[in-house]
Amino acid sequence: MFTEKFLEVLNKEGVVAIVSCADNEAHVVNTWNTYLVKTDDGRLLIPAWAMRKTEKKILKNDRVLLTLGSKEVEGRRGPGCGFLIEGTARYIASGPEWDRMKDRFSFLTRVLEVTVTSIKQTL
Repeated sequence: MFTEKFLEVLNKEGVVAIVSCADNEAHVVNTWNTYLVKTDDGRLLIPAWAMRKTEKKILKNDRVLLTLGSKEVEGRRGPGCGFLIEGTARYIASGPEWDRMKDRFSFLTRVLEVTVTSIKQTL
């Protein structure tokens, strides 16, 4: 599911938008490409510090959209490559994955886990 082009973008710095939606209201929060950690089974782990409104939305509707990109990666028509990711999300507050993420990102209070269902290159 994770293509070489996607992994190339993931390893460059850029902004990630995370969109959650519940109660007829979308909410967007941002993080950085290099904060996303992929797992072998198709999930993305994201360190969360605040993201409290996102968490409330996900408790009501676990479907999320993410966009990420980098101008440093060649896209379909020149410099710049981006992706739209669809998936389901939940927050992790303890356990082995939380421990590994906490070692890497000391600021986190929780881990946002996204189980990816679709990745589409947009640029």
